[in-house]
Amino acid sequence: MIDPKRLRVLRAVADHRTVTAAAAALYLTPSAVSQQLAALEQETGHALLVRSGRGVRLTAAGEILLTHAHAVLAQLERAEAELAAYEGGTAGEVTVASFATGIAEVLAPAVRSLSAAHPGIRVRVRDAEGDESLPMVLDGAADVAVAVEYRGAPKEDDVRLSRVPLYAEPFDAVLPDDHPLAARTDVQLAALADDDWIGQHPGNPCHEVTRLACEQAGFEHVPVHFSDDFRAVAALTGAGAGVALVPRSALHGMELKGTVVRPVAGPLATRRVFAAVRRGAAGHPLIAPVLAALSAAAAGLSTG
Repeated sequence: MIDPKRLRVLRAVADHRTVTAAAAALYLTPSAVSQQLAALEQETGHALLVRSGRGVRLTAAGEILLTHAHAVLAQLERAEAELAAYEGGTAGEVTVASFATGIAEVLAPAVRSLSAAHPGIRVRVRDAEGDESLPMVLDGAADVAVAVEYRGAPKEDDVRLSRVPLYAEPFDAVLPDDHPLAARTDVQLAALADDDWIGQHPGNPCHEVTRLACEQAGFEHVPVHFSDDFRAVAALTGAGAGVALVPRSALHGMELKGTVVRPVAGPLATRRVFAAVRRGAAGHPLIAPVLAALSAAAAGLSTG
């Protein structure tokens, strides 16, 4: 009989492409992961992995087993959810991983409402960018991710995850207050093609949104300065170091000395935010109220 724990290991290796990375995600040693995979190959009677460059890839048999692993693990999540509901599981801990603005906009208000409506649910918050939070959910390090769409993100029909849309917001142009376009009521991105840009590091979902928006405006986004902290981006803009695109909610309550903020005219750069859980877990009596609280906190936030 196949051990479901080993199916989790197989999925982690498929996701991370190396035994070492999968081991780190699962808080195991590489040798323990290798042992679990060897045992799984013995249980199935098939080779499941082959080396590929510096990593590994699944064999055809491994791909077949992975498809079933997604279904089995989702069903186990549903079973745990139903058993917890049967037992009246209204007390426990839920770990939510979210990017910083998501914490401020929806997660913190959700924590407040949960403390009143569901005092038995304790929420642990982990600050993580969208490209970090989804792997944390898949690897079991978090129960819920508040994440954003980005290139390479799992799709809405990904068999490993269930998603709940939360809100969408535009990116605004942040300019030095002495910029030639500062007096405009809105800004065409193409008019900023020759400016120095302040951007986020590659891999940050906001970098991808900005890069795509600039491509659509007809020029390549090549930042001169990099920071994933929007306060730092605003400070650099105020110092005259360049221009930037920043999600609208990231500017809430921020002192914008030496800068002006203008809407972008034409096609918008938009950040779409969603919550995600492992497939089958959305009905868990601890997780369902968290998703409901996040949705309630997000109501009315969409501006894009």
